[in-house]
Amino acid sequence: MLAQHFSAAKARAPSGTMAAIALMVSAVALFAFLDAIAKHLSASLPVMQVVWMRFVTHLAFAFILLRLWANHERLKTGRPVLQGVRGLLLLSTTVFNFLAVQYLQLAETASIMFAGPMVVAALAVPLLGEHVGIRRWAAIAVGFMGVLVVTRPGLDGLGWPALISVGAMVSFAGYSLATRVLAQTEIEDGLVFYTAAIPAVALAPWAISVWVWPTDAISWALMLLTGLIGGGGHWLLIKAHRGASASTLAPFVYTQIIWMILLGWLWFGDIPTGWTLLGASIIIASGLYLLYREHVNRRLAQSPSEPTTAAAQDIQT
Repeated sequence: MLAQHFSAAKARAPSGTMAAIALMVSAVALFAFLDAIAKHLSASLPVMQVVWMRFVTHLAFAFILLRLWANHERLKTGRPVLQGVRGLLLLSTTVFNFLAVQYLQLAETASIMFAGPMVVAALAVPLLGEHVGIRRWAAIAVGFMGVLVVTRPGLDGLGWPALISVGAMVSFAGYSLATRVLAQTEIEDGLVFYTAAIPAVALAPWAISVWVWPTDAISWALMLLTGLIGGGGHWLLIKAHRGASASTLAPFVYTQIIWMILLGWLWFGDIPTGWTLLGASIIIASGLYLLYREHVNRRLAQSPSEPTTAAAQDIQT
């Protein structure tokens, strides 16, 4: 049922792949700054408080900037259950990620998150009805090997914090798939609003119970900035998914590593290890191959003049 809905919506999706890619690159740059701010704030404030303020301020900015009090019709949704699941997936992504950056370098958490496109490609088979052939499955396997290089389980690697980051990666993959489905039929104002409202309400009791008042103006400013940056990033993400498929956009998450390394060095004095860079390179190469296969399959599908046997064989890869 979900696959049929997605196929029908896909036919109505607007074009503009290059614009969508630019939006995705901008979104992940904002997410890199969000992670750096979270790492800074979590050194002196409870993580759950930082997460909650990120969604509360996101909700306030969305309500004001989108003038939702005058456009409440734009909050209507035809898929409330999926909206709820998407909001909880983003909440778990943020909690896991903000916890992980307390213990890991920004480049390390980013490298693990880079395996998200592999999970997106794998989950797109049962959830969205997309086909993934043997070559793309091989690329997914290679990408997983890259994650193992970064985490190095059992070899004095990153240890248990890496598992938290893996949880963030899997949650974000699910969030990306839900966004892809909802972006075809839901109004983007509503998507931006529910992205913040659901996590803000769900986390409120816990966050309030551990609340610690910040003692300086910089911490207050950074907490408020988390909502603006996070909300802006997810708005760009929604716009991007209106113009291109999840499998096309996913590899461009890798541009985030540039910002993560730069921010980690300038803000926290972190230099990524050789293992992190090697693993990230493997994951990025795998993701770029997935993008290449997507391009080849789309080109063959649009070229009926090519021999049908060759095209059919290549589309299965």
